Amino acid sequence: MADGLPEHERILQEIESTDTACVGPTLRSVYDDQPNAHQRFMEKLDACIRNHDREIEKMCNFHHQGFVDAITELLKVRADAEKLKVQVTDTNRRLQDAGKEVIAQTEEIIRCRVQQQNITTVVEKLQLCLPVLEMYSKLKEQMKVKRYYSALKTMEQLENIYLPRVSQYRFCQIMIDNLPKLREEIKEISMSDLKDFLESIRKHSDKIGETAMKQAQQQKTFNTALQKQNNVGYGRNMHTMNVRVPESKSEIPSKRTFEEDDEHEEEVLTAHDLVDFSPVYRCLHIYSVLGDGETFENYYRKQRRKQARLVLQPQSSMHETVEGYRRYFSQIVGFFVVEDHILHVTQGLVTRAYTDELWNMALSKIIAVLRTHSSYCTDPDLVLELKNLIVVFADTLQGYGFPVNRLFDLLFEIRDQYNETLLKKWAGLFRDIFEADNYSPIPVANEEEYKIVISKFPFQDPEIDKSFPKKLPMSQSVPQIYIQVKEFIYASLKFSESLHRSSTEIDDMLRKSTNLLLTRTLSSCLQNLIKKPHIGLTELVQIIINTTHLEQACKYLEDFITNITNISQETVHTARLYGLSTFKDARHAAEGEIYTKLNQKIDEFIQLADYDWTMSEPDGRASGYLMDLINFLRSTFQVFTHLPGKVAQTACMSACQHLSTSLMQMLLDSELKQISMGAIQQFNLDVIQCELFASSEPVPGFQGDTLQLAFIDLRQLLDLFMVWDWSTYLADYGQPTSKYLRVNPSTALTLLEKMKDTSKKNNIFAQFRKNDRDKQKLIETVVKQLRSLVNGMSQHA
Repeated sequence: MADGLPEHERILQEIESTDTACVGPTLRSVYDDQPNAHQRFMEKLDACIRNHDREIEKMCNFHHQGFVDAITELLKVRADAEKLKVQVTDTNRRLQDAGKEVIAQTEEIIRCRVQQQNITTVVEKLQLCLPVLEMYSKLKEQMKVKRYYSALKTMEQLENIYLPRVSQYRFCQIMIDNLPKLREEIKEISMSDLKDFLESIRKHSDKIGETAMKQAQQQKTFNTALQKQNNVGYGRNMHTMNVRVPESKSEIPSKRTFEEDDEHEEEVLTAHDLVDFSPVYRCLHIYSVLGDGETFENYYRKQRRKQARLVLQPQSSMHETVEGYRRYFSQIVGFFVVEDHILHVTQGLVTRAYTDELWNMALSKIIAVLRTHSSYCTDPDLVLELKNLIVVFADTLQGYGFPVNRLFDLLFEIRDQYNETLLKKWAGLFRDIFEADNYSPIPVANEEEYKIVISKFPFQDPEIDKSFPKKLPMSQSVPQIYIQVKEFIYASLKFSESLHRSSTEIDDMLRKSTNLLLTRTLSSCLQNLIKKPHIGLTELVQIIINTTHLEQACKYLEDFITNITNISQETVHTARLYGLSTFKDARHAAEGEIYTKLNQKIDEFIQLADYDWTMSEPDGRASGYLMDLINFLRSTFQVFTHLPGKVAQTACMSACQHLSTSLMQMLLDSELKQISMGAIQQFNLDVIQCELFASSEPVPGFQGDTLQLAFIDLRQLLDLFMVWDWSTYLADYGQPTSKYLRVNPSTALTLLEKMKDTSKKNNIFAQFRKNDRDKQKLIETVVKQLRSLVNGMSQHA
């Protein structure tokens, strides 16, 4: 029990000192103890409570008086407190009434301060937004006035500087979304401007090229004149057509430039005067800024290649007029002048490699076109003008740095064609001269006329006596042919000018072309002239004389070429003129034609022969046709006195031989079935006249009876039948000393059979039959012997 009490006191102390929230475990320990511990604890608890009550009572008793005094004091203060409360309430009321206006003003001040702060914020934000709006407004204005390059710069500033500052605003997003659209719009507009530019330069290419070629030609003329004046080469060919490389793009001229000539003060047009290049600069800058420069370059080059193909495509009728060629060249020059200009005023849009490639392609096409179209040209004047255009064309483009050697090589091909057209033209001129010639010696009435002739032709008069009137041996065509040959040399020389060739090469060209003229054209015209039906013997004789004088004049033509080219004939490589062979061939052809026509004329007279082959007695005089023929031959051979002796002799011998052959054929004609002795005697009279003609020496120079030998076959045959000396013929046949050596047995047999047939049918051999029939047998015997001789000859052969 004694132990239980201290334990309960400890529990009570814990309860008193422990927070009520933690009393549970302590109380649980009360119930966990020994039986009746709870009762004991309750008793202990009551005792403790009573103890505390006593202590409280003592405490209250001790402080009660003070409490009473305090209450008394408090009651006394209560009235004052009520009064104070009234005063405070009144003061508060008055203070509240007085503070309402202050509150209102304070609230107004607060509102104003808030507005002021909002305004300040707005101003700050507007200050950020205004530059953006101003730049966007500037962008719109630049777009409106088509300042696209500046607009792109403005866009860059907007994107990189201004818009990031105000990116939180919705209008900025609208702007950001709109800028790519504006860029595409600028690209489309600039591309449209570029297309307009390309169309513009396509239209103006011919004008640009025409101006460039004109200025190049003027510059070349000026340089040539300066060289002649100062005898100093003008080393560099300057062209004012192209605006050469400026130091910067800002220096590209936008206005016309003028160059005053000392005499004319003409305006010198430049590429900028004819074409506005700003679209291509602008488009290039725009695409470069947009980072799409390569696309622009590819597009530009592709379009220009297409335009190049169009420019290089000639009109089908270009070869008909020089204007067609001039327009073609002008367009090409204009195209490459523009490309050269673009090359020097832009960076990378056009490169030298690109222009060289384009030029090489164009040059191949140009050469092919010129080869084709020049082959259609038949007018040498047009070919010459084409050559001059090609030279100006080449010089112009060479001034812009394009290689043109292949064009000058082409000119050598065209030179051959030019020579061909010249040869055709001169062939016509020669034909006209030959047609108009009267083929008679040139009459000269006085010395003035003589000087006129020798001023045109280098005639060397062998006669010392210059008495007038007189006739020069050649006809009017000779000086005209000589003049035309010189004109041909001049015409050929015109093509050789400006080809940048040496005098030796030019001399060689002239001599070769002149040789072609002489050996081909003039020779052909002479050959055709000689073969013309209306050219008679007199004309042929004159042609031979003419060719002789033309042949002698060839050396003067060589001197003429030498004076033009200043190349001595003694130079190793100098070609010679082949005129000598040309005129010799023509003379030989004319001589042959003389022989042919003489024979034809003889045949015409022979056709007039009208023998009565059955006549019993001769007329006692030669046939009329033969006398006419001999008179014709006499007059003809008189004309031959101007011919070289051998020609006249050959013609005379040929005529006599042909006459003899024709008369022999007449006797032996298979259609002539019978012939009488009277006809033989008449025929003998005609042959006698032929022999008399031959012995009269119609052409001087024959020795002895050379010409009479032409009729020896006829003479021996007729003598055999006239003398009827068959025994001698048969006995001496085959002997070199035979009297009838030229009588062929077959010829004698043929003629004898004709006479035999006549004896049978027409009783022509009546005198034989009157004497004795043995004579008939003699004829038959002779015929048999002749046949045996003929058969023996055939077997021997």
